[in-house]
Amino acid sequence: MNDTKGLYYSDYLELDKILNSQHPKSSMKTDELLFIIIHQTYELWFKQVIHEVDAVREIFASKKVNDNAGEMSLALHKLKRVVKIFEVLIQQISILETMTSMDFLEFRNLLQPSSGFQSLQFRIIEAKLGLKMEHRYKAEYYKNIRPGGFNAGDYESITNVEKEATLKELIVKWAERTPFFDESLWAEYQNLYTLEKDEQKFWSDYKQIYANSLSKAEQNQLEALDKVFYKEGSGDFSKNAMRAVLFIMMYRNLPIFHLPFDLLTTLIDIDELFSQWRYKHMLMTRRMIGMRVGTGGTSGAGYLEGALRQHYIFKELNEVTTFLIERSKLPDLPNAVKEKMSFNSK
Repeated sequence: MNDTKGLYYSDYLELDKILNSQHPKSSMKTDELLFIIIHQTYELWFKQVIHEVDAVREIFASKKVNDNAGEMSLALHKLKRVVKIFEVLIQQISILETMTSMDFLEFRNLLQPSSGFQSLQFRIIEAKLGLKMEHRYKAEYYKNIRPGGFNAGDYESITNVEKEATLKELIVKWAERTPFFDESLWAEYQNLYTLEKDEQKFWSDYKQIYANSLSKAEQNQLEALDKVFYKEGSGDFSKNAMRAVLFIMMYRNLPIFHLPFDLLTTLIDIDELFSQWRYKHMLMTRRMIGMRVGTGGTSGAGYLEGALRQHYIFKELNEVTTFLIERSKLPDLPNAVKEKMSFNSK
């Protein structure tokens, strides 16, 4: 016999499971229910962030991401959704802050040795985006299964995720594939300054143009320019990847660069929102427990302050602004390069 009732709201959302998943360790007279619901909500949003980041990683794992087609637009749309989610996560802290320090102390000791540090999904988000173990503050906190750390199953899950290609690594490879510095495209370009031996025409000129843009107090930036764009690159970004990022940022008004520029700025937005979330978390922790240790055994607010200073994923993108010049001083691009940048190019 067919069921004619159809789908029911609470069944679809499985509200019986969700609304009966709060089990305070203290009496219902404390604020522990609020504490649980806030953190469960965080975890639901973390699940969505992982879903979005995985979709973007899949797009950039392709050997060719068409900047003019739907893939780039879809990736950007999903990353902007991550931005909006983290804006909500930051706002949620203000709800938790309606709980006073003494309200928290009513049940705090019952939580030990559990800690927000043990959020598997948050660690997975960081790892998938590209935060490496060697770049973490007090890395020894992370890779352990002692009380306050992760259980064996979560430890293994994080280790497996750390072996995957991160979004940052995929973005670097995408940037390295930028085809606009092929010498065949620059045949008609007339250098403004003496062409340096074995150097690409545009980048030979750029060094002098940038030097001319610096004040006397900024002359030390020439050494940094040489290191980042002519020798080593910066952090996880190779020299060629950094060149592509700078080129996109400088010529962002060209239609073909609208989406790539928006992508880069959205990654910067995500880094900034992570930082804001950590900052708000640190302030809240200091407000709630002062200088006490965290329930999981970390140094509490002290640990959070260290993570705030150190846990930037896309810091190389922010650093590019150091090496920008005035738009009016940008070299005019040769026709072959402009045609390559055309939406009609093949």
